[in-house]
Amino acid sequence: MNATLDDLCINTIRFLAVDMVQKANSGHPGMPMGAAPAAYTLWDRFLCFDPADPDWPDRDRFVLSGGHGCAMLYSLLHLTGYDLPMEELQNFRQWGSRTPGHPEYGLTPGVEATTGPLGQGISNTVGMAIAEAALAARFNKPGHTVVDHHTYTICSDGDLMEGVASESASLAGHLGLGKLIALYDDNHISIEGSTDLAFTEDTVARFAAYGWHVQRVHDGTDVAAIEAAIESARNETRRPSLIAVRTQIGYGSPNKQDSASAHGEPLGADEVRLTKERLGWPVEPAFHIPDEALAHFRKAVTHGAEWHRQWRERFEAYRAAHPELAEEFDRRMRGDLPESWADAIPVFTAKDGAMATRDAGGKVMNALAGRLPELMGGSADLAPSTKTLLTEYADFSADDRNGRNLRFGVREHAMGSVLNGMACHGGFVPYGSTFLIFSDYMRPPIRLAALSGIHVVHVFSHDSVGLGEDGPTHQPVEQLLALRAIPKSLVLRPADANETAAAWRIALETRSGPVMLALSRQKLPILDPAAYPQVNAGVMRGGYVLAEAGGAPDVIVVASGSEVHLALETRDALAAESVRARVVSMPCIDLFVSQAEEYRAAVLPEGVPVVAVEAGAVLGWKSYLGDGPVTVGIDRFGASAPGNTVMRELGLTVEAVVNAVKTAMGRQRGN
Repeated sequence: MNATLDDLCINTIRFLAVDMVQKANSGHPGMPMGAAPAAYTLWDRFLCFDPADPDWPDRDRFVLSGGHGCAMLYSLLHLTGYDLPMEELQNFRQWGSRTPGHPEYGLTPGVEATTGPLGQGISNTVGMAIAEAALAARFNKPGHTVVDHHTYTICSDGDLMEGVASESASLAGHLGLGKLIALYDDNHISIEGSTDLAFTEDTVARFAAYGWHVQRVHDGTDVAAIEAAIESARNETRRPSLIAVRTQIGYGSPNKQDSASAHGEPLGADEVRLTKERLGWPVEPAFHIPDEALAHFRKAVTHGAEWHRQWRERFEAYRAAHPELAEEFDRRMRGDLPESWADAIPVFTAKDGAMATRDAGGKVMNALAGRLPELMGGSADLAPSTKTLLTEYADFSADDRNGRNLRFGVREHAMGSVLNGMACHGGFVPYGSTFLIFSDYMRPPIRLAALSGIHVVHVFSHDSVGLGEDGPTHQPVEQLLALRAIPKSLVLRPADANETAAAWRIALETRSGPVMLALSRQKLPILDPAAYPQVNAGVMRGGYVLAEAGGAPDVIVVASGSEVHLALETRDALAAESVRARVVSMPCIDLFVSQAEEYRAAVLPEGVPVVAVEAGAVLGWKSYLGDGPVTVGIDRFGASAPGNTVMRELGLTVEAVVNAVKTAMGRQRGN
């Protein structure tokens, strides 16, 4: 390559980013100015993509983990021919634009993951690399390679300070993810100033200890050195690679280079002018793209079309040789489920005996695993407790890419982020599991999955104080409320094995957003279909009438999970006092409130007092069910004792619910 042309292209990236931030009067110019040579080298020399089809399955994945530098990414997407016109760059960070202040998956073509919270992007790439390796093991056959791509990320000092990045990098090294390559924008600056204020470790040595192949590039403007390092990383097939590229934040700015102010604020008009003059760039017009640079960048369109064409030819030959596998690959990458998959869902009867919903969930998962090869996941070192091991399948490991059980270790935060990466990659319904209380450790990736609209299943067992002796450190109280507050997600808390089976059906059929199952440790009676034929259809609507009052109801008792059985016992106790109580099972509030008004009114008719019962914080119920029911719940931390004792001592009893009913009916008469 002509070095002058390289410099021209690099400065084009730099100054598009600078002008975007300056026009918006908001953003982060420093990282794009310093990291542009590394990004350019990767995109120009190595990255395999088709701008005309951003979803081509065998493209390389690129994630900008330091999402604050997104002006650089948007510049690259525009320059290489993605459907991101200049008007979008000029509308950076404005209402309705496709160039938001941090990258958003599903909004901007070419953005592979929603990044911004530091550490998430590099952790997502671990999931993408797992997905690539697992798909390659499943589908590639002798003479037919249809899955063969790399996953790249540019990460920042801040990314590598975050604990989630450490968790994920440790896992990646353990798994030997050789097609994962991270370029570390090592600029030594964060918002508060020099990273020496808080970050003086030998990061490269840390990654070497994780089992990564590590390199240093001492001059972040040396395109040849960066290229050689990436080539070396690509040749290392047994270890993920970290390339620490020593860069200068705000490169070229006479007064702000290497300063904290370059990180997160516009340079200012005067400094923009001085920087352009210093680097030999026209001061006007803004958003200038030299013809020679654009022509070079747009070669990506031709190259991408050719790479894609060659892959399609290989895939058609593969289809002729392996038609069933080809159809499965197409289906999985579309996100469709196979025909008749749900026929494998078991039905439970009273003969099965009382069963914890965690046990029922494990039975459902294993019954479905053979029908759903895309179901892959694991737990944060809790599979024996969450019952989420796919018993007929091996572990995914450095030596066996065919395994479907992922051993995340005690890394809840990384687990959530890795699952998000698998979902963004495509081809899987990824699941993860831990205790409900530890959902607090993984709320950031759950929130990002909802924001991104990506399909991940979370299995949270030990769903209430009913778990017993482990005590309040392990007993969730506010977690259901907190998870339900996340938009565009579903929380399901089934009452028995059959509701659990239906909940898993919802979890698998949901195409967008995370689905969270809250399952019990303690055994619960079976809602036998012979007595309760409405369970399956009712769960699919989020809430339903489980037991009628024997006439027009005097009161409605609404409950979820294990407390549904408490509600049924209360109904019998009230009947002895000639009070007609309807029992409504509400496994998923969000699904219920999305139903037609006529259905909701039929389940919860106006004018009938409501009592809500759940072993958790009651705040949500006061807003979810209209005027506000009388509630029976737990607004304190739990205690260490047998589960039945804890439930009784904290007021989850028939007597307490009966008293709540009397309060609700008295309130109704007072009205």
